[in-house]
Amino acid sequence: MKCGISLLLISLLFALSFGCATKEYVKQQIDEAMKSANDRCAKAEATAEKAEVTAEQAQAAAKKSLKAFELQQKK
Repeated sequence: MKCGISLLLISLLFALSFGCATKEYVKQQIDEAMKSANDRCAKAEATAEKAEVTAEQAQAAAKKSLKAFELQQKK
């Protein structure tokens, strides 16, 4: 009998230890997640722009290298 009451009391305390999320809390969490996602998106766009510039520089270097190679072949 004591064991059953203790088990019931522990189960009740365990069930009550979890709180419910309020609408305001959920809204706050969603807003923070969206801000974080926007920040990551902005960083990704900046990185993509840097990659594009680097690719253009690599392409220009490749053209110069090809011209130098062609000039040496003509000698």
